[in-house]
Amino acid sequence: MENTNTQNRRSFLKSSALAGGGLMLSFSWFANAQAADKMVAMNLPDQWNELNGYIKITPDNVIKIICPNPEFGQNVMTSLPMMVAEELEVDWKNVVVEMGTHDSVKLGTQFTGGSNSVRMYWKPLRNAGASARQMLIEAAAQTWGVPASEITTKAGVLLHSSGKSAKYGEMANKAATIPVPKEVKLKAPKDFSIVRNSQKNTEGQKIVTGKPLFGIDTHVEGMLIAMIQHPPAFGMKLKSFDASQALKMPGIKDIFSFKLYDDGFVQAGFDTRTFNEMIAIVGKSTWEVMNARKKIKVQWEAAGEIKETMMGRGGKREVTIPSRLETTSSQMELMAEYANGRHSAKPAQQLRKDGDPETAFKNAAQIIERTYNAPFLAHNTMEPMNFFAHVSEDKALVAGPLQAPGLIEPTLTKILNLPADKIEIQMTRMGGGFGRRAYGQYAFEAARISQRMKAPIKLIYSREDDMTYGIYRPMYTATYRAALDANKNLIAFHVKGGGIPENPIHANRFPAGAVDNYLAEGWEIPSNITIGAFRAPRSNFNAAAEQSFLDEVAEAMGKDPIAFRLDLLKRAKENPVGKNNEYDADRYAGVLELLREKSGWGKPENSGKKRGVAAYFCHNSYAGHVVDMVIRDGQPYVEKVTSAIDCGVVVNPDAAINMVQGAVVDGIGNSFYGALTHKDGAAEQSNFHNYRIIRHNEAPKIIDVHFIQNDIDPTGLGEPPFPPVFGAVANALYKSTGKRYYNQPFTVEGTKL
Repeated sequence: MENTNTQNRRSFLKSSALAGGGLMLSFSWFANAQAADKMVAMNLPDQWNELNGYIKITPDNVIKIICPNPEFGQNVMTSLPMMVAEELEVDWKNVVVEMGTHDSVKLGTQFTGGSNSVRMYWKPLRNAGASARQMLIEAAAQTWGVPASEITTKAGVLLHSSGKSAKYGEMANKAATIPVPKEVKLKAPKDFSIVRNSQKNTEGQKIVTGKPLFGIDTHVEGMLIAMIQHPPAFGMKLKSFDASQALKMPGIKDIFSFKLYDDGFVQAGFDTRTFNEMIAIVGKSTWEVMNARKKIKVQWEAAGEIKETMMGRGGKREVTIPSRLETTSSQMELMAEYANGRHSAKPAQQLRKDGDPETAFKNAAQIIERTYNAPFLAHNTMEPMNFFAHVSEDKALVAGPLQAPGLIEPTLTKILNLPADKIEIQMTRMGGGFGRRAYGQYAFEAARISQRMKAPIKLIYSREDDMTYGIYRPMYTATYRAALDANKNLIAFHVKGGGIPENPIHANRFPAGAVDNYLAEGWEIPSNITIGAFRAPRSNFNAAAEQSFLDEVAEAMGKDPIAFRLDLLKRAKENPVGKNNEYDADRYAGVLELLREKSGWGKPENSGKKRGVAAYFCHNSYAGHVVDMVIRDGQPYVEKVTSAIDCGVVVNPDAAINMVQGAVVDGIGNSFYGALTHKDGAAEQSNFHNYRIIRHNEAPKIIDVHFIQNDIDPTGLGEPPFPPVFGAVANALYKSTGKRYYNQPFTVEGTKL
């Protein structure tokens, strides 16, 4: 296999510890792991905690840091090792980074998502580096017969005032026998020399030179290619098929139907799948398989109502999946009925209530009410969905682009009827994720097909397969209301939101805590259209609607949009309402103030610009944007974006700037163009010819990114900059056209503005 390590997990750990006669340190998040010499390494403990960083030092002083987390472009392959290297005190040029294989016992779930990688690894990996450094110091102290307190380190070299010195590699074997210190002192942020200094992507050269890094690159001798044929519409299932003609075509090995989950299977949280029974087409090449698939004669039928059992936080629960073939126009009508309380289903759930909003609205001098809508969105990862599997009677090797390898392991054990220690899961670099690759049904499909074929196979989705297969960003709506008194003071705020099939409301976020009378409600409509996490789940819509609405309220009150938000945040800081407010008002206000400064908001020289502003808190971070827009030939273009972010310590500044820039472009594209619609259960968009995404000439010419400088532990960055883009674009559109936009994508409301 050209790009996949075929060692099993235990042998991988042994060889990593023993190769070169060096030191490997495993650091557990919850407890100190054992530093091991060769004998101990041969008997590695069976139970490891969730998070481990691995440090390996060779005699020639090359430091290998094994990254435990999957990589899909957010650059954890650089930022996580940087944190280890900082405390280890090594020369970054001598660091080699390697992606670890999955080990559910020793490395936990290794989940990449929720903007958690840097935040959750910050202290564990720094502790790992500091512990290894202390062990090396102790080894040198014993060798030289001097107190450890007299030894210092610099760039991978141990130094003593007597003039003695040694490279880390020279002390690695002895250091491996030193017990892991129970406590280590970590550097103060002011002393960082690697963290907070931009480092190049450790895999950059491999990417630009086309080295096999991605799942789609996987190739082994004798490997077959598989594709699947799924029902053409949500709410349908396989009735029968005739593959007799397709089986005669060149290169085709087999065509068969299979069930993903057996009857009675209890689904875990990330076992989401759209269709349970599909047709697999297996052959020698992708081209041959694609051609054969066209020759299969298939009959589909209505699936009817389906009842499934799922695991949740409260244990097992029965879920009923409706049978209807859904159409977008009908979905919109149904959502409007729910939003207005006209539907016979249960009423909206109260999510938070402060004060007496009902009375405040009754006595208001003015009420502002607006409704916002957003469609389903497809993930459209750049690398097509794919997965490799080689399943035999007593073991399985699976490899591919995964956000959550630990979450697929329990399901693989069930569907393959193999124990976990007989299943090796290897992670390849992901060509995009955005939440789509947190759901492992494509890995399960590959494993099922390989088990049936008794051969290694690579499953490949075409773009059409993926776009019509579900696991979309949900369809949302929300109605916002604000009550003003006779002096145009904000006295009440009400948000009622829902969606198909989940609601978007974060009830305890701003402006909750800043208004005396506040009400948040949510409702949901069941659907057979499958949904899943999509970059900044729920926040990506909630921020768009909320930030658009706040601008309208500010205008009605005669206030500047930034000043209005800052006034609310001042209230939330000095005299907050309620006790469950998720955000830090000071940090939120700091982002708005930095944004105002860096964008020149309100300055006379910018008075002619058509600008929109928005800011939002999610994933423990604060982000805001000012969008400068122009209209050319009746079309809106974002010329410049100024961004301000508070995500605590910025580990790798250049990479962080790139992440914000990517979120900005992604947000502009989705707000202008993103939409996936359905007719009679079938997705109406199937590829980029009718699913519009942003193009190069439509991206901003300038994205000016600024970070709040503080020493707060790092928080999220992959997702937080994304949600406020939508609101900033909507507000800039209003300034550009004089019209408010309430339905995404905005260009659908009027192609010529």
